[in-house]
Amino acid sequence: MTGNGTPRDPHPYIGMWVTADGFIRQEPLPNGRYDEARGKRQSAYTGRYTVTGDHIDHVDDTGFTATGDIRDGVLFHEHLVLYREGDERIRQGGIPSRG
Repeated sequence: MTGNGTPRDPHPYIGMWVTADGFIRQEPLPNGRYDEARGKRQSAYTGRYTVTGDHIDHVDDTGFTATGDIRDGVLFHEHLVLYREGDERIRQGGIPSRG
């Protein structure tokens, strides 16, 4: 909510991000938390995140930290490349360069 009681628009990075093979699914939530599933393991990693511009910082609940950057609608998160769920590039299996 904003100071005048009206709802804020959700941050554009909130929602499901997935690797091209669908194995890793990471979901930044509107409350500043994230939930990451790996394969059939739901909530394999959970924690909090902050976004500054196109940069995202994660701190999982064990204290492990990771960072990422979003470029051209793709999340480069440490060694992972994640796409918005439903992105055409997932079906094409295309991995853009980190350039």
